[in-house]
Amino acid sequence: MGYTPMIQQYLQIKEQYQDCILFFRLGDFYEMFFEDAITASAILDIALTSRDGGIEKVPMCGIPYHAYESYVAKLLAHGYKVAICEQMEDPALAKGIVRREVIRVITPGTVMDEKVLLEKANNYLAAVVTEQNSWGLAYIDISTGEFCVTQCTHQDVSLLDELIRLKPAELIIPEALKQDGYLLETLKQIKSYLNWRPVAHRGLGSIMQFLEKELSLAEDLAGQLYKWPLACQAAYYILEFLQETQKQKLGHLTELKVYRPKNYMLIDAATRRNLELTENMQTKSVRGSLLGVLDETVTAMGARKLKHWLEAPLLDKNLIQARLDAVEELVENALLRESLRKAIKGIYDLERLVGRVAYGSANARDLLALKQSIGRLPQIAALIDWVQTRHLRLLIGGLDLLADIFTLLDRSIAEDPPASVREGNIIKTGFHAEVDRLREAARHGKQWIAELEAKERERTGIRSLKVGFNKVFGYYLEVTKPNLHMVPQDYHRKQTLANAERFITAELKEKENLILGAEEKLNKLEYEIFTEIRGEIERNAGRLQKSANIVAELDVLLSLAIVAIQNDYCKPELVDHPKLELIEARHPVVEKLAEDRFVANDCYLEPPACILNIITGPNMAGKSTYIRTAALITIMAQIGSFVPARKAVVGIADRIFARVGASDDLSTGRSTFMVEMNEVANILQHATERSLVILDEVGRGTSTFDGISIAWAVSEYLLTRIKARTLFATHYHELTLLQEEFPAAHNFCMAVKEEGSKVTFLRKVVPGAADRSYGIHVAELAGLPQQVIQRAHHLLAALEERKREVKETVREVTSLAAQQAGGGNGSNGSRWPEEVHGFLERFRKLDMDGTSPIEAW
Repeated sequence: MGYTPMIQQYLQIKEQYQDCILFFRLGDFYEMFFEDAITASAILDIALTSRDGGIEKVPMCGIPYHAYESYVAKLLAHGYKVAICEQMEDPALAKGIVRREVIRVITPGTVMDEKVLLEKANNYLAAVVTEQNSWGLAYIDISTGEFCVTQCTHQDVSLLDELIRLKPAELIIPEALKQDGYLLETLKQIKSYLNWRPVAHRGLGSIMQFLEKELSLAEDLAGQLYKWPLACQAAYYILEFLQETQKQKLGHLTELKVYRPKNYMLIDAATRRNLELTENMQTKSVRGSLLGVLDETVTAMGARKLKHWLEAPLLDKNLIQARLDAVEELVENALLRESLRKAIKGIYDLERLVGRVAYGSANARDLLALKQSIGRLPQIAALIDWVQTRHLRLLIGGLDLLADIFTLLDRSIAEDPPASVREGNIIKTGFHAEVDRLREAARHGKQWIAELEAKERERTGIRSLKVGFNKVFGYYLEVTKPNLHMVPQDYHRKQTLANAERFITAELKEKENLILGAEEKLNKLEYEIFTEIRGEIERNAGRLQKSANIVAELDVLLSLAIVAIQNDYCKPELVDHPKLELIEARHPVVEKLAEDRFVANDCYLEPPACILNIITGPNMAGKSTYIRTAALITIMAQIGSFVPARKAVVGIADRIFARVGASDDLSTGRSTFMVEMNEVANILQHATERSLVILDEVGRGTSTFDGISIAWAVSEYLLTRIKARTLFATHYHELTLLQEEFPAAHNFCMAVKEEGSKVTFLRKVVPGAADRSYGIHVAELAGLPQQVIQRAHHLLAALEERKREVKETVREVTSLAAQQAGGGNGSNGSRWPEEVHGFLERFRKLDMDGTSPIEAW
């Protein structure tokens, strides 16, 4: 004796999907058996039972098929994939065991269900291929159809930074790359589900043929891809995986986009974190981030596009200016702004609606949402006569109104359809003649049924008689037990209940067959018509995606305009040379969250006269907020946003670096100081004269003299070698001596008001150097005991004397270095000897990730 036929079928299918939890359809449930049941029951917190499997009892658990999405989400969150195995024929018509097949495999990167996806974020499936000093990357969001590829060298663009920008839910990697030490170190720092795949033994020509067949590549794009073999391989791995798991061609994957990270401002992972661009560092939520301030979008696709803009600011001055001009018009033209926002507000998530259509999971309600969204497009198009700026005219003028799709949906889809597409009532009366005929037949039959109850009550004298229906017994006449003596002879008993009996008559049975036959045919026909309509929409996916993209961009531009009005932002002036001039600038996030009035400050950087601003002052006085303000305003300007200032002149930055704060990185075994030095090394390796650098307390993770030496040398290197615009906030007052040696260095400090023993931080940046840090004052505010505070004052007095000696030593060393370097006036270059610059060059090139502390020493 072996397993039952059904369990044998289960085991045969499970054999092909051993790395998945198998959802095995049995009637109205998805069942899991054996180890899958044990694992899933624990994660999903559902009862673990058993079933007779023939030779043994088989562990089993199950979930309702109509609510499977939330259960899948829990399993994905625990690192499991889920294979959906469906019944491929009607059990009532099956001869023997019902035929079953896996119709798709759900993984973290292939989720389509809106209940699982985050509305305002993409869900990327990515693939990476590396070779020597280059890497290729492809990523796709199958819920929206976005599909992009790129290829870069490690020297030009960090793979880690790009992966952290994208945050793919799942990352495909060829198994051969398990030997790539650099890649393995990179993968430790991302949170993606890692999907190791067998190596694809196909040449570039074969891969290109595959891509051209699947995506209908344009000739110029195909030519570009031939130059990017690693990117092609990555795209191939994604499409191969989708074919394997989704079991169908996805019609909304209509375009493969090539992008070059160097065409956008490069922002490394540390800078993204430190500037809190899309999430705050404490809770990882959007509130408290720059995105949280700028997001006034009214569509999900607009919110996703705004996030994308923030993560990849532009470098092309003309493109930025076009956005700024569009935002300006929306700021100044209230009627246009309000009319456009009103039209866009009623538009659903077109991108994901099209994705569900292509996936075959869209129901009639989705198509109704699609129709309602398309119905808004003419309102947007009608506004073109009010528009002046070229960019807005191009966007609105390029909108495909999709009138044919709207007409099709308006004629065909019922106004209030059910969620299920197999239970009828989804096709409008008048759209299809046979649907109308069957619907009329069913309606007449139901009308006869409705009249039957009154007729039988009259005939039998049983006033409580009821006509009912259920799926098991069909239509019936129900009579309560006290009235059974009044039942006519032509009633045939069908079911006995505790308090009643149910009967059938020959005439009722005949009508039942007519009604149910008509309804069955009707439901089947409606479903067939619905799938034809859905197929027609899928064939127009590219048109829908184009209009969705335009609506999303209009939504973002509106959001930026509304935020500019609400917060009194100004339009930045863009210049080609590396300049930054801010008048009365404010931190966009802090000013929204602060209880007190935000104190605005000025900032000026313009090489060669002004390269480095050193900001000294006490803790809690606002140094970090000030330097972050400059970085955030630059990013805002380069996405096309107005900025929080009275005036802003922004030279386009190719990169922004923000080394602010640090802590131990336990995952990679790096100390606070090593983390800090990694970030500094990254700046010295990659910053250019077009970059903006903000530094906060470099060198504080080591001894005082080490820290001062490193901070000084790094500052000097940025001043004389890289010449990048730099804001450096520090407690090392010795660094203020740089101004004496280098005309391009300038001192600023945080203003403080002293009244007796009372100290007030004014949060105003003024020229000059701070003479005190007020650390003891901050300690007193924090509540340290007075005995400790008094002792600290005594010790400070003694240490201040030593500090003056240190400053004199720094002056002497600087003077000696100048003599050894052959003099000079400082403006022609560094006064430090070549040995110092030799050390910094070696430090700049040091592979911090691959070097142990002993090797570094």
